[in-house]
Amino acid sequence: MTKVIGVRFRTAGKIYFFSPGKYTVKKGDHVIVETARGIEYGTVVSGIQEIEDEKVVKPLKTVLRTANAKDDEQERTNKEKEKEAFRICIEKIRKHNLEMKLIDAEYTFDNNKILFYFTADGRIDFRELVKDLAAVFKTRIELRQIGVRDETKIIGGYGICGRPLCCHSYLSDFVPVSIKMAKEQSLSLNPTKISGVCGRLMCCLKNEEDVYEELNRKMPGVGDFCTAKDGLSGEVSSVNILRQTVKILVDVDDEKEVHEYRLEELESIKKKQKKKNGKKNSQEDADIKELEKLEKIEKKEGKSKLGDN
Repeated sequence: MTKVIGVRFRTAGKIYFFSPGKYTVKKGDHVIVETARGIEYGTVVSGIQEIEDEKVVKPLKTVLRTANAKDDEQERTNKEKEKEAFRICIEKIRKHNLEMKLIDAEYTFDNNKILFYFTADGRIDFRELVKDLAAVFKTRIELRQIGVRDETKIIGGYGICGRPLCCHSYLSDFVPVSIKMAKEQSLSLNPTKISGVCGRLMCCLKNEEDVYEELNRKMPGVGDFCTAKDGLSGEVSSVNILRQTVKILVDVDDEKEVHEYRLEELESIKKKQKKKNGKKNSQEDADIKELEKLEKIEKKEGKSKLGDN
């Protein structure tokens, strides 16, 4: 077992492990650590804990020191300098007439490098831009192209639920999201209803996926033929996954009636046979194609390019 602390370098950013060394740190403290980008100022998000050796990425670096008043002041100064760097970079992008959208500017704690995050359609030749920026700031310059999900994570906002975006408030890493999850949760397959503000499938589809998979495992689907313990049988017209109830269209005295049953009140379930070459609803078909397109784009964009320490 190895003693570690969890450190973040940006809001809802990835958590990195460091050895606390001789320091006693707790959640909420600020520490100075050495990363691949240089000396950085981070926030402790998990206090000293022991984890299995195989879960630690070697070599495990040790905290250089807990942040003092001077370090806190330098961090505040860096944040102010980032605003000015952002403004200057915008001017230079316009000067070079580049088709790119600047999202954020970030100084490393030791001012050894400035990172500029941007989005663009396709590749951008920004070599002249880098030269101009290096001449102004007299330090190393790195321009990093990011995807729309990373852009939304940086900028933040509110989702259709009315709450702050998951990616900006707590979600460290983007998880793969698929159309299957929307189907599993009986959601509308309309892209505008299950896409986030970034235009990709909503991250929160993953939150309850495991629960829905478990609940759906024993539930019949719409169109299945079920027989209840009271002897009535018929075709399932609707399913309430969370309540674990189904509505069945049954024959009673030569009339069709809809009866609601709990899952445990069903005696047998006969699955509906899927039709081959069945006629699809044109709108539904278009929605599914659009969602499949979003899914492919997500896979192509890959992992987040933020905070590679």
